Amino acid sequence: MKLKALLTSVFLVGLLTACGGGNDDQAAEEKDQAATENEEKAAEETDENAATDENKDEDKEQTTDALTTASIVNEPEAFKKAVSEEGTWIVAILEDMTIDEEVLVAGEFHDKNDATKDVYRKLALYTQDEDHNITASFTLTVPKLIVQSPNFKIQGGTVKGDVLVEAQGFSLDKTATIDGNLIFANEDVKSSAIIDGKVTGSTETNNQ
Repeated sequence: MKLKALLTSVFLVGLLTACGGGNDDQAAEEKDQAATENEEKAAEETDENAATDENKDEDKEQTTDALTTASIVNEPEAFKKAVSEEGTWIVAILEDMTIDEEVLVAGEFHDKNDATKDVYRKLALYTQDEDHNITASFTLTVPKLIVQSPNFKIQGGTVKGDVLVEAQGFSLDKTATIDGNLIFANEDVKSSAIIDGKVTGSTETNNQ
């Protein structure tokens, strides 16, 4: 009888020990699983952060490329050369400028000076922050600006004087103003233009 009781006690102790070990193993397994999930989550966040940083770097590089290929001028003679056939796809001024003679915008250029991109040229009369918000606008005063470059865009400031457009695809951005008359060489040139900005004078065609 005593032997039976003793064996029963040993069995119960062994059973309790086994149950306790099972709980410990389960807890350890859950802990390992949680650690693995945390590691995977941390790895995903690291990849996402890396991708975000890479996108920021690409945006910064694109902005830098645009700035390095731009012709930033503060003198009338330099401006006239910059918008000529020997100039660049984007011309910018960082202060008000007055030129006492007609200025010719000539030559065909591509966006970002990349021949695989669209034909495009821009006159930037403004400065901007890193989020592309205009921080200051400037005025170019000229008797007449003659546009012979296709897809030429005026953005961010004021051209004080008449603008004669002889090329297709002219555009006046909503942030820009022509303080004078806007004259198109013909109806075809006029119909290809996009005028979102303000023109204080008349808008007309030469063959009317």
